[in-house]
Amino acid sequence: MRRIGLLTSGGDCQALNAAMRGVVKCLYNSGEEVELYGFLEGYKGLIYSHFRLLTASDFSGILTRGGTILGSSRMPFKTIREPDEKGLDKVEAMKQNYHKLQLDCLVVLGGNGSQKTANLLNQEGLHVVSLPKTIDNDLWGTDMTFGFQSAVGIATDVIDRIHTTADSHGRVFIVEVMGHKAGWLTLNAGMASGADIILIPEIPYDIDKICEAIEARDKKGSHFTILAVAEGAISKQDAKLSKKEFKEKLANRRYPSVSYEVAAQIEKKTGREVRVTVPGHMQRGGTPDPYDRVFASRLGAEAGRLILKDQYGFMVAYKNREIVKVPLEEVAGKLKTVDPEASIIKEAKMLGISFGD
Repeated sequence: MRRIGLLTSGGDCQALNAAMRGVVKCLYNSGEEVELYGFLEGYKGLIYSHFRLLTASDFSGILTRGGTILGSSRMPFKTIREPDEKGLDKVEAMKQNYHKLQLDCLVVLGGNGSQKTANLLNQEGLHVVSLPKTIDNDLWGTDMTFGFQSAVGIATDVIDRIHTTADSHGRVFIVEVMGHKAGWLTLNAGMASGADIILIPEIPYDIDKICEAIEARDKKGSHFTILAVAEGAISKQDAKLSKKEFKEKLANRRYPSVSYEVAAQIEKKTGREVRVTVPGHMQRGGTPDPYDRVFASRLGAEAGRLILKDQYGFMVAYKNREIVKVPLEEVAGKLKTVDPEASIIKEAKMLGISFGD
């Protein structure tokens, strides 16, 4: 009898259910007897022993379902070693609950913070296998994360729809795309939708360059401009600030987000009318696209194979078009960001896209 624990941690995204289904179908199809425990609301469930015994029927019909049947929550890694409000040692509690249920392995589906905690539990002696989940595609050690392609599709659709209104009214439109530290989602959605200007965290922008790009389009007869702006986009001036100074600026910012600040600056410098659209959590929601359904299923199946072979301490990843395993210790704490000198950036510029630099 193999006893396996499953949890989904951090922000939700498309294909979490598909990935879990992949793990479970692989285990069931192996012919081995399996007992499955689902921890509710991420690491909270493992800490406070909130779980339920899962059966095959729980994984039926969830391939196309968004979100997660187990629920999720954020558990910041920087506070994982701190006792909770009642003095409970969270790491010890997780270890105790793992051993109390006599688990053979814990399967963690999550992003950067979740992978850090997974690695910590692995170092503490638990058997852990993880899967790379995030719409930001910013996990180190994998070329792709599940949820990313679905989110790109949604963000692209939003910008596509904005085009007709921007064209009809001759306005400047900004679409704010998710991504605090990495610009993969904004870059891909912006290119896919034909955005004229793309602002990402990795390439600090100059507002004057943005205005020049808008005015250049106007002179060519294109009386509207579309900007795809990552929520973590930063100006060249702000990029020079220390972390403390930048946090203070954000705390006192008069605008809801960077997109509204950019919009106000464009209006002031050009006199153009600017509108901002923020699709927000829509990018995380809904059914996974076909790519993510296949991709998450493959990752899940490989995770199941690792468990059957008693190979623990790995994140299942995608490299060079192949599903591989990467040691958790190589993944934890590392961020995969867009290289400003990457070929995709150079190619985008060849297409006439401005990055405000």
